[in-house]
Amino acid sequence: MLAASRDPIVAISTAPGRGGVGIVRVSGRGLALFVEGLLGRVLKPREATYLPFADAAGQPIDHGLALWFPGPHSYTGEDVLELQGHGGPVVLQLLLARCLEVSRDTLTALRTARPGEFTERAFLNDKLDLAQAEAVADLIDASTEAAARSASRSLAGVFSGRIHGLRDALVNLRMLVEATLDFPEEDIDFLQKADATGQLRRLREALAGVQAQARQGALLRDGLQVVIAGQPNAGKSSLLNALAGAELAIVTPVAGTTRDVVQQTIQIEGVPLHVVDTAGLRDSPDVDEVEKIGIERAWGQIREADVVLFLHDLTRTETVVYQSADAVIAASLAQAVPTGVPVLHVWNKLDQSPSVRADLQGGLAISAKQGEGLEALRQRLLALAGWQQPGDGLFMARARHLQALQRVDEHLLLADGLLAAQAEHLDLLAEELRLAQQALGEITGEFTADDLLGEIFSRFCIGK
Repeated sequence: MLAASRDPIVAISTAPGRGGVGIVRVSGRGLALFVEGLLGRVLKPREATYLPFADAAGQPIDHGLALWFPGPHSYTGEDVLELQGHGGPVVLQLLLARCLEVSRDTLTALRTARPGEFTERAFLNDKLDLAQAEAVADLIDASTEAAARSASRSLAGVFSGRIHGLRDALVNLRMLVEATLDFPEEDIDFLQKADATGQLRRLREALAGVQAQARQGALLRDGLQVVIAGQPNAGKSSLLNALAGAELAIVTPVAGTTRDVVQQTIQIEGVPLHVVDTAGLRDSPDVDEVEKIGIERAWGQIREADVVLFLHDLTRTETVVYQSADAVIAASLAQAVPTGVPVLHVWNKLDQSPSVRADLQGGLAISAKQGEGLEALRQRLLALAGWQQPGDGLFMARARHLQALQRVDEHLLLADGLLAAQAEHLDLLAEELRLAQQALGEITGEFTADDLLGEIFSRFCIGK
């Protein structure tokens, strides 16, 4: 990867399709000769120049702006050239081909960029740390305003700053332990005098705060997979339509209308919820092959859910057949739903059963048709997700960040126990603190394997 990162690269940086403006971006070391060969003039650094983009015969391909950023004062830390022309796909492909052609003439050896390679170079050249680099993709992919603002804060270094604060406190604690190991003959107890126990306690408290905020940020980024399950005609499709505010799923009195998975992403207080409507769960000789496949897919969605809404029909709760079928579904859900995933009982058709006599089992009574109880349902979903109203400092986080922070917590917990024994296990204590710092470093990229970097940046769009 490091060898490939020295090659000059080029890519179309704007999204595919037609638009008012399209950008071709070039990055590499020593591009001044290439720029002069491509544009026929020397550009002033960081100043927009309007000029024709000519082909090999001198005929203009397009007219637009050229921006020249000599390294290291650029996004990637290398020389960067941006050509801003009209956003037609043919024009941009011609500009891209012209760049590659000029690179051969000037022996620049330009090649097309891999997905995320510009941001990867910004990371490798210390323009961004890894958490900030990931925030670039999160900002592009943000599906809500709250997610975009949080990603922007991560890009600005808010998350990294919290990680660096934890690291500094951890390094100071490691220094005390190492000093005690290096000078065992001294009569001074470094750890007790410097209140190492108090430092470790405060470090774990600060870590808990970062973990809480990171969980909120991860929820903003990834959202919550909410699966609506239940018997046919319980109102699952009506509930999806009501939550989405649109007629997405067909609603009829005929059992088995929903044959496939229907999904829609909605947002509640900025948190994206991926709501999935599934085929009615039943075991009947009337079920045909198509509906059987739909039921199998429904169970597949249930097994992948973050929250399952078990929808009941209030108008049928007193019939023995319905109660028996509900009990079978509940038992199957208990086996299929992963440990820790909540199942929320929702009793629908409140408009047809104003005097609720069913045991709500800690759930909610709603009317998907009339909209009654939906706001309470939305708030319950947020509560189940662990969402709390964030402050202005919320940052974006990913699953790998949460996993790394969890490992830090585990190492510090072990260190806490070892610190109580002090001299007996100082070498083990030092190792746990070292591993905790290494886990922290994985978040910002201080300790990161090349295969992880490849996985992260391959998910970026080309040209970024």
